[in-house]
Amino acid sequence: MNLDRARELIEVQLQFSSGYNRNSVRMILAEVQKLHGQGAVNQLIRDLDLEQKFDLGPGSNFSSLR
Repeated sequence: MNLDRARELIEVQLQFSSGYNRNSVRMILAEVQKLHGQGAVNQLIRDLDLEQKFDLGPGSNFSSLR
């Protein structure tokens, strides 16, 4: 998954903002972490304000979700 596609998918999840959508975002971030590394995850978290919206902060490790 490229970063633009990940951003699109997360933006769709943000429109709903339920607990299920938070889990979906975590799965997307796990895939991004696997393919692009922690820096890309941190950037998405900052750019999309995921800390405020889903309590997902920069530096969070999503590798256990793979």
